[in-house]
Amino acid sequence: MAAAASAYILGAAVVLIGDMNGERLAHVKAVGYEPIDLTKDASLEDQIAQIVGKPEVDAAIDAVGFEAKSHGHNATEAPATVLNSLMSITRAAGSIGIPGLYVTEDPGAHDRAAQTGNLSLRFGLGWAKSHRFFTGQTPVLKYNRQLMQAILHDRLPIAKIVNATVITLDDAPQGYKDFDKGVAKKFVIDPHKLVSNAA
Repeated sequence: MAAAASAYILGAAVVLIGDMNGERLAHVKAVGYEPIDLTKDASLEDQIAQIVGKPEVDAAIDAVGFEAKSHGHNATEAPATVLNSLMSITRAAGSIGIPGLYVTEDPGAHDRAAQTGNLSLRFGLGWAKSHRFFTGQTPVLKYNRQLMQAILHDRLPIAKIVNATVITLDDAPQGYKDFDKGVAKKFVIDPHKLVSNAA
């Protein structure tokens, strides 16, 4: 999932994934998760309520970061939109993970405040709802053993979930172009054709 268009939302026993890319949303559905089409003008709360029966989730993850866009069919750059949306939809005392990249400066931002890393957050809402915020790089060492076990015992088909696609070194330039366009694949470059030989 491209960073500029994805937000992962966890709700009840359902995994909801918001995106603006139709191909990625189709892949989300194909691997058993619930897609949230962020190009729709319907509110995020309404879309969530249609799936889980209430307009909130237990926990949410911002996997987008400062390159975020507002949702709806006329989406524009809005660096704080994901965080503000997640504070709105996450239940009281819920958790919000923020591995999405935020920078100290973004000179190319359209918003003057965002150019210096300042975002218009509704932090008071997050405070009032007693949210727990976890920022920075994903703490892989906290869960890598459990993740490895889930993969080894076929409880988590990670290659299918991320749509891993093996390509040759010669195909790498096209793979990078496709990735930049937001294709619903994660490319694995196999320069020595070891993966295809092992199959």
